[in-house]
Amino acid sequence: MNLYHGMDCAALDAAYNNSAAVANSTALMADSRARSDKLRNEMPRYVDLRYGEAPRHRIDYFPAPAPGPVLLFIHGGYWQMRAKEDFSVLARGPLAHGIHVALIGYTLAPDISLSGIVTEIRAAIRWLAKHVDEYGGDANRIYLGGWSAGAHLTAMVLDEPAVKGSLAISGIYDLEPMRLCYINDKLKLTEEEARRLSPLHHLPPTSVPMIIACGGAELPELRRQSKEFASARERAGLPGRLVELPDRNHFTILDELASPEGALTLLLRDLIASQPGFEN
Repeated sequence: MNLYHGMDCAALDAAYNNSAAVANSTALMADSRARSDKLRNEMPRYVDLRYGEAPRHRIDYFPAPAPGPVLLFIHGGYWQMRAKEDFSVLARGPLAHGIHVALIGYTLAPDISLSGIVTEIRAAIRWLAKHVDEYGGDANRIYLGGWSAGAHLTAMVLDEPAVKGSLAISGIYDLEPMRLCYINDKLKLTEEEARRLSPLHHLPPTSVPMIIACGGAELPELRRQSKEFASARERAGLPGRLVELPDRNHFTILDELASPEGALTLLLRDLIASQPGFEN
């Protein structure tokens, strides 16, 4: 049966199974967690700051040595797995350039709907905007970043007044294929919800700048999603651009943010530097 873009159920499942597509994905994520634990041990002062009442309503904040802009990062895992603690290492790249980094925790499906997750992310942003000066961050220079499902969530909340720009990595911007494949076993998206929660189908009249990044070695569907979303934003006259990083897959692309000289770190630095109030 043709479910989506000529794919039957088995083909669609494979088209979005990033872990299966990258043979050493388990080892890569284990290494990310080990390096993240090391950073958290080095910088424990502002770990697990509470922005709400649910168990995962926590933010890990890693301050730069001096006051400055803040990257608020949203982890991935198809809205149903992984945790902020797996990605602390990503702070190392931005921190080297004077950019503070905060990582958001949020409730996972099926314990909450995707609409509920979006609401939690908005609450985290608003909490951080109110309190970030206590940790050395500049509330007037908050930027969003997200990977995979986190990139989708980033696109969903760009209208938050505190947000000045974003870096969306390897994201999902049209949820219809999510509704039709194994990912929906826990998400339980209806057709209406999938469309309402798809950034591709709800472009705003205005937007802050958005860098949309993906790896050249990603699954074709992931690359297509990024390209189509970037093209739609361009046609709508919204600021930003698409960046494809050669040879990087869905997991190794994160090294480009964890490294001070990584391509994503430099893109973030340049995005912030292009706006008023940042000196490096």
